[in-house]
Amino acid sequence: MTGSSEKITFAGSLGEDLAARLDNPKGPPNAYALFAHCFTCSKDIFAASRIAGALAEHGIAVLRFDFTGLGASGGDFANTNFSSNVGDLVRASDWLRANRQAPALLIGHSLGGSAVLAAAAEIPEARAIATIGAPADPAHVAHIIAPARAEIEAKGEAEVTIAGRTFRIQKQFLDDISSVKLEESIGKLKRPLAVFHAPRDQTVGIENASQIFLAAKHPKSFISLDDADHLLSKKADAIYVADLLSSWASRYIGGQDLKEPAPMPSVEPDWMLVEETGKGKFTNRVTTGSHTVVMDEPVSVGGLDTGMTPYDLLQAALGGCTAMTLRLYADRKKLPLDRVAVRLRHEKIHASDCADCETKEGKIDQIEREIELIGELDPDQRQRLLEIADKCPVHRTLISENKIVTRLKA
Repeated sequence: MTGSSEKITFAGSLGEDLAARLDNPKGPPNAYALFAHCFTCSKDIFAASRIAGALAEHGIAVLRFDFTGLGASGGDFANTNFSSNVGDLVRASDWLRANRQAPALLIGHSLGGSAVLAAAAEIPEARAIATIGAPADPAHVAHIIAPARAEIEAKGEAEVTIAGRTFRIQKQFLDDISSVKLEESIGKLKRPLAVFHAPRDQTVGIENASQIFLAAKHPKSFISLDDADHLLSKKADAIYVADLLSSWASRYIGGQDLKEPAPMPSVEPDWMLVEETGKGKFTNRVTTGSHTVVMDEPVSVGGLDTGMTPYDLLQAALGGCTAMTLRLYADRKKLPLDRVAVRLRHEKIHASDCADCETKEGKIDQIEREIELIGELDPDQRQRLLEIADKCPVHRTLISENKIVTRLKA
């Protein structure tokens, strides 16, 4: 199932802040994908959001963003061109590489498909590429602005209405798209390619899919989208693409991108093993005996938020030990204790604020523990149980002098 959706900002190729969204699966991602939207569209167009959501359900996290000057991103669209779009894609992959994991899958819709074909050479970690209704030549979009071409050539720029919205197009845009030779880039991909295209696409003709497919080397696949329109405006079409795309991509990216650590020996009965999973920056697997839990950090500090933090586990140990100790005591003394609930909160406080602490400078750790005793207990019994709580083994370990011996394992 789909998990969280994060708002991201990063600097684009022209230095402007670009607005992005990272759609995460429920658990640790199997891989990361980068999605490029269609010409003059935004990251929130129906097809982009549907495909990203469906891929997240298949365990693939998807970063989609607004190109410079579009959607919620900064900058002036008039100053952009196909080359700047390619640059924005590279910057997006840089952000993923630095903050999560480099994209293993590149997906481009319409002109965004042409852009990912051009950008792939600068994203070496991408193991598979998919295009959806993509032009074989970026100059294909020139027909959209054909009515204003004479004015652009004469005045250097003109306003063009596209899908009911007005955009300012400069001559440099036309010059840029006419200079791109995409066929050569496609031939040098040396990576699996899936070409999705609707035979009756009225915006980008099916002949474009043929040209891309013929220019590419194997392995390559063509998937017909039957009666879908160019923007995949029907929910069923967008989900169909996502389902097929995830199935196709799994052959090439499944498991390979996770950077699994080398196999480690099983943990001895009296030891605990903590090892990185390779799924995210801080995700660790904790194994003790036959039990396994996941430890992680929140998204806000670079984690995936797939498990408790180290301090969460520390508090859990104290809370669990407290409840167990009270249960043992109550059962032994035959006290009418029905249930125990322990609430805990950890924070750093100034030592000077702690009257009964030996440390008087800097900060110290403080754990607040609130114990709820449920049952027909009298005041004396409740007070005695409160005293017993401080005798739980983990509590005593935490407040005692401790020694940690550290060594490297061969």
